[in-house]
Amino acid sequence: ENGLIVTVSRWALREALRQVRRLQQTTQPDLRLAFNLSSRQFRDVGLLQDVIAALDELDFDPHLLELELTESALMDNPEASAAVLETLHTRGIRVAVDDFGTGYSSLAYLMRFPVRTLKIDRSFVHEMERSREAATIVRAITSLARSLGLDVVGEGVENVAQLALLQELGCHQIQGFLFSRPVPAEALARSFPG
Repeated sequence: ENGLIVTVSRWALREALRQVRRLQQTTQPDLRLAFNLSSRQFRDVGLLQDVIAALDELDFDPHLLELELTESALMDNPEASAAVLETLHTRGIRVAVDDFGTGYSSLAYLMRFPVRTLKIDRSFVHEMERSREAATIVRAITSLARSLGLDVVGEGVENVAQLALLQELGCHQIQGFLFSRPVPAEALARSFPG
C-alpha cells in the first residue's frame, strides 16, 4: 500500500542477478534467471532504468533474464504494458506470463505483446489429476503456446503423476517441488558439477 514493494523488489532483482552472475562465472555460463515482478513494480516509471542499470552494472547477459508478470499486471494498462514490454524485448530480456489462465486477458494481446513464455498456473496442474476439465485447459494452453511459438511451463509440479500428465499433454518444461524446493545460492552452487 505504501509502495515499499518497489524498493524491496529493486533490491531483490539486483541480489538475484548478482548471485546468478556469480554462478555463471564459476560453473554455469548459460544459467537463466526468472524473476517475478509485482504489478506495482511493473507499473513503476523507474522499472526499465532499474533493470537496465542492474544488467549493465553486473555485466549480466539480458538474454539470460526472464521477467515474469501475471496476466492482470499486463492487462491493467495494455497500451503502457505493450510499450514497456517492447523496450524489454528490444534489450533482449525475455518476458513470461505467469499464472496463465487465471486472469482476464484477451488472447489478442498474446499476439501484440512480445511474450516468450506462458506459465500454466499451478491450480490447473494440481486439478488435472482429478479433473478432465483441468486437463483439457492444460492441453489447450500448451497447444496455444506451441502454435504461437511460445515456450510453455507447468508450474507447481509436486509428484510423478503430474509430471507424466504434463508430458502427455505436450508440456515439457516444468517447475515445482518434485525437483527441488527453494535453496540458498550456496547450496545451488554445490549442486552443479565441476
